[in-house]
Amino acid sequence: MRLRVSAVQYHLHTIKSFAEFAQQVEHYVKTAAEFEADFVLFPEFVTTQLLSIGDSHGNALSIHNLPDFTEQYCLLFTSLAQQTGMHIIGGTHVIREDERLYNVAHLFYPNGKIVRQPKLHITPTEVKEWNMAAGHDINVFETEKGTIAILTCYDIEFPEIVRMVRAKGADVIFCPSCTDDRHGFYRVRYTSHARAIENQVYVVTTGTVGSLPTVDFMRANFGQAAVITPNDIPFPPGGLLAEGEINHDMIITADLDLELLYRVRERGSVTTWRDRRTDLYPDW
Repeated sequence: MRLRVSAVQYHLHTIKSFAEFAQQVEHYVKTAAEFEADFVLFPEFVTTQLLSIGDSHGNALSIHNLPDFTEQYCLLFTSLAQQTGMHIIGGTHVIREDERLYNVAHLFYPNGKIVRQPKLHITPTEVKEWNMAAGHDINVFETEKGTIAILTCYDIEFPEIVRMVRAKGADVIFCPSCTDDRHGFYRVRYTSHARAIENQVYVVTTGTVGSLPTVDFMRANFGQAAVITPNDIPFPPGGLLAEGEINHDMIITADLDLELLYRVRERGSVTTWRDRRTDLYPDW
């Protein structure tokens, strides 16, 4: 089976209304639709752009205001998924449950269904500055184009969690990310390559670019989209099907061949998935 994926290097900039956010999102979605993508991935914290709208006094909103946009966010992405027939990973959006904030990835199906994957590992900044709570559910999602998982940014740096979703059947890991400097970016990028090699899966990742000068902890962004493969003969030597230009407002697209994954798992140059020692380190 083949599937086409697009990943958005989302340009953060100050806006004045939700309508401006919706117009920008729609632009990227329509671009992916023109490429006939099956999946389109937006980055982590994409909706923090809404905080730049500000209040009646001209001050930026706080992270605690972001859940107030949840209904509009879901309606927007649901409508676009239905219109285009694509699966849209709408980056992450902050929601509130039991008075706690969670950073949650949302997958919007073409039939209107919405599923969620909370971020499982929370960075020190998210804990200290935004009082974020860690999610607990580890999910994989069945689609017409195969089984996928969504692991957000810091999550990809923990090999155990990726091993678990691969054991549950995921062949493609979507990794929405948001990093503010080269160090953070390369942590996510290098570990994405490692997870693709260890588990013989595809990893699709992207990040925010641009700046929100009035929003705390979103003033700097360093991002690049990439479609990453295992390192074996059927794939590009560097394990890259596509990558964007660092810190540019753009979208990348590539085709994933699931049959190649199944083939290298059985008889590749190395068979890292088959050769794992579950007697020493079980999948979960």
